Amino acid sequence: MSERGKLFADLPPAAPQEHFDTLLDHPAARIERIASFAHASPPGFWYDQQGDEWVMLAAGRAELVLEHPGGDRETLALEAGDWVFIPAHGRHRVESTSADAVWLAVHFPQR
Repeated sequence: MSERGKLFADLPPAAPQEHFDTLLDHPAARIERIASFAHASPPGFWYDQQGDEWVMLAAGRAELVLEHPGGDRETLALEAGDWVFIPAHGRHRVESTSADAVWLAVHFPQR
């Protein structure tokens, strides 16, 4: 049987933390919807994930900071429809989001 849903249905109310919903959990990938409410990563915190990640900002605005090998940093200003591929162990942080930001994230298993 197939599964289906609506990305913007049943969004949670605003909260101090981001809200994560797993939309699909498959051996090849996990797909999440992330609702952000003017969220930012805590000072000094960097994501450093075991697997690759493809993330699209589906609604709102956001800024991501990517840390490249060698320590150079790049700030990306994202608008709805923009996407980014972050390789495994690609350090990154959420610098800011609008109160209505919704992400679609695809996480791939560790290689």
